[in-house]
Amino acid sequence: MNAVSNEAAPAPPGRLKKLLYRPPYIGLLAFLIVFVVQALGHTVMILMEDIFGEQYVYESAFAMGLFGAVLLLIGMRKANEVSATWLGFWAGTFLWTGWVEFSFVWSAHTLGVPDLMDPRVAGKIATKAEYLVMMSSVGVLLSTMIYFLFNKETKCNMFQWIQRHGHMRTGKPTPGHQRNFAGITALETIYVIWFCYLLLLFIYDESILGDHHPATYVIFFLMVIWAGYLFLRLMKFWKVTTAIRYGIPTAIIAWNAVEIAGRWHLFTEFWEHPWDYGLEMSLFTGGLVIAAWLAVRTPAHVKAELAREQQAASGKDTTRNPRS
Repeated sequence: MNAVSNEAAPAPPGRLKKLLYRPPYIGLLAFLIVFVVQALGHTVMILMEDIFGEQYVYESAFAMGLFGAVLLLIGMRKANEVSATWLGFWAGTFLWTGWVEFSFVWSAHTLGVPDLMDPRVAGKIATKAEYLVMMSSVGVLLSTMIYFLFNKETKCNMFQWIQRHGHMRTGKPTPGHQRNFAGITALETIYVIWFCYLLLLFIYDESILGDHHPATYVIFFLMVIWAGYLFLRLMKFWKVTTAIRYGIPTAIIAWNAVEIAGRWHLFTEFWEHPWDYGLEMSLFTGGLVIAAWLAVRTPAHVKAELAREQQAASGKDTTRNPRS
């Protein structure tokens, strides 16, 4: 679906811009933005707790979630698919961090839940209290995901595959059904983060597996392989908005591997120590801003024109992508 615009088409891009509008750069930018945001999400929570303290941290978290809700409202009114998709991603990110994560922080603090300490490293927290509380939300996650799994209008590759092979179809998609891309992207962002958090937390639970269980090592390598496969597919995308929606699970699955490796203390998770690694965090943030700026400046008309050129040169239909 291409965005409808009454604006005149801008001047043709220069050679460098033309390069950035082609695969693999479209998918690469989407991946990098989502991947880096996962690290910065931890950083933002830590900075909020340090700067605002217990007295005002919940008010600031509410304001962050409210900002995400405003972004979602703006995005859901947008006819432009590129703008709506990006607004949906940022809305989902702010809603998750501000309202979801900090609701678990508040619950853990109110209930007096202690942090889980690392038995292998003295004085180091293995799992913070809010994530222990988050494990209780698994029933809500699974119950609500049933709706999306059985939804006949879904364009999610994974859900479509399950419906097809599990004989779970609930009807044919409605002809001409209009999808709201901001809402779809915001929900996808929240649910993928939520699902992956819970997956890791149950893996880390010593009564189930534990972070050094042999099965955990197998899961780690499977995640690396899965993320690599999805990443290679993402590098072939021409359509910006599809690349964003496909890049969200790709980057978060890849981030799971980083989380497990950090749990094994294979490296220093400097994004959790922003005051000690100011230079690294500045480079991280600067890279995100540049990547986001390049991504949002990718106009749909240029992408379409380049795709047509590629199609004409190869005699193949290169504009089709896996749907998201």
